[in-house]
Amino acid sequence: MGRVYFCEHLTPQLVWRQESQSHPHGARSIARVIVATEEPRRTGQLFSALFGPAAIVEEGDTCVLLDCGNGVFSKLRCFRDYTVVDAVVISHMHADHFLDLVPFSYALTYAPRQQPVPVDRWQGTDNPARPALHAPQGARDVFRRVVGAWGSEDLVENAFDLHEYQAGAELVIGNLRLRFSLVPHYVPTHAVEFSSVLDGAGRFTFGADSAPSDELVRFAGGADLLMLEATLPRPERTGVRGHLTPAEAGEHASRAGVGRLVLTHISDELDELWAKAEAEKTFHGPVTVAREGAIYTV
Repeated sequence: MGRVYFCEHLTPQLVWRQESQSHPHGARSIARVIVATEEPRRTGQLFSALFGPAAIVEEGDTCVLLDCGNGVFSKLRCFRDYTVVDAVVISHMHADHFLDLVPFSYALTYAPRQQPVPVDRWQGTDNPARPALHAPQGARDVFRRVVGAWGSEDLVENAFDLHEYQAGAELVIGNLRLRFSLVPHYVPTHAVEFSSVLDGAGRFTFGADSAPSDELVRFAGGADLLMLEATLPRPERTGVRGHLTPAEAGEHASRAGVGRLVLTHISDELDELWAKAEAEKTFHGPVTVAREGAIYTV
């Protein structure tokens, strides 16, 4: 069995330098690492635990984190310096989409590198990182109830520059233009579209959590890349619907006429190859299942 070695740099200011990030061949990052193993599922679970999900959307030097559920903040740090994130966008106020704003807020508030005076190897700063946080209406009250259960209720709004958006809103974050559209779920939930301010080319639509929806199909119409949840092995048996099956995700992508479909929000107790095959029955374009560290270019 092979061995993998990981090294944590305790002096990132000496390693993560601007002059080291520009190369004549234009490479900016490692896009893919291929691991050959006799136990692909076990090995995949190991790497998933190490480099778990973080939905990062980038254009030029703009970096936006899309949703921040449980476990995302520690995994974000495997890919990006959290102090260079320009904004966090929350699609809806369910805990699995916002809960790691709590450790993110603690880091922005109390981390040594964020302090105004020297701490250990950090020289101190008069300009600590304070990313924008765009969340649905009512988010401020939810954040206060959550963190107020044990401490200062204004933790999140002090750490971030908090803005509450409305359904149908449009906003610009650096080089990215965002649009929002309500989709049917158990709480007010918004699909999010990203496009480039620089050239207007390429559209990425994130469906968030949603029941079958004509509005979602309309909103995603013609997108180059559509990321849809595929939570259910079968439709909900009783009550109000709130999620999609893989086949329904494929059907939405087909009706929307999108270029590519990425399935997400799938339990690790379901067979992802089965989910992919189900979506391919109803959508005849490229279908992939979201993976940690995957890069999608539009």
